[in-house]
Amino acid sequence: MSGRLWIPRFLIITLLLISLRVNSQCEFSFTGRNKVFAFNLASSIRNFPHGALSEDGFYRVEANSTVLWFQLCDVLIFNHDPPRCVGCKDCGGPSHCGTSCSALLSENVRGYDVCSSLGHASSSKVDIIDKEDPGKGIIVKMSGGSSNQNCSLSVSVICQKNKVNVPLTLEKSGTCHYATELRHPSGCAAAISGHGSGWGWFSTLLIIILCLFGAYLLGGVLYRYFSLGIRGTDVIPNLDFWATVPHRTQSCFGSLFQRFGGSSHGQRTSYSQVNF
Repeated sequence: MSGRLWIPRFLIITLLLISLRVNSQCEFSFTGRNKVFAFNLASSIRNFPHGALSEDGFYRVEANSTVLWFQLCDVLIFNHDPPRCVGCKDCGGPSHCGTSCSALLSENVRGYDVCSSLGHASSSKVDIIDKEDPGKGIIVKMSGGSSNQNCSLSVSVICQKNKVNVPLTLEKSGTCHYATELRHPSGCAAAISGHGSGWGWFSTLLIIILCLFGAYLLGGVLYRYFSLGIRGTDVIPNLDFWATVPHRTQSCFGSLFQRFGGSSHGQRTSYSQVNF
């Protein structure tokens, strides 16, 4: 019986770890213009329960004789139309091509489709597209492809609130660096004001004072109750002083009112009456 329960528990723990890994790789925040711009590509939003992650398990871009498959923040999953090519180094090999990387490239070489990995989710790095305009979106760069080449893929996730434009273009720079773009609502940041309404420091100070006062009051009550054996209202430390606080406060405000109010009244009545 214990052996049967071990397998479901193992699966649950594995799924939780995968979920935490995906979320951490998809989260990014940037501070600028007194605001914090927070991004989460895997967060569920309206009409897109998986965020910017493809529900098919991959995005596909084709340009000339080159085909690119990629998935943001996670490994590729081919539920249909798996790639059929030779090579597939660092991404499952020819028999399981596309099962262990996040970006896979297929190029036609002498009539054969040769696949190679462009990156893995574990090596993904996220950055802002434009620091002058943080709300434009973020760029996800994956690297760590084939061991004999420093390959990479950069995917610009551009903010588009109303609809999704899947990647259509593929640009190449150098020997093995590719770039494409995706327009998606998940590329829109949740902007949080970096400064409060002016009460932040005062609220913090007030909370600290209240906590210190509460600790003093609680400690005094416990000491007087258990160590000194005092009961009733006298268990409150310095009770005589706290009982006079309302009267002292009232007297203080009264004296201030008389000082400022009395002086203004004196100014009004300091002139002699003139009879006409």
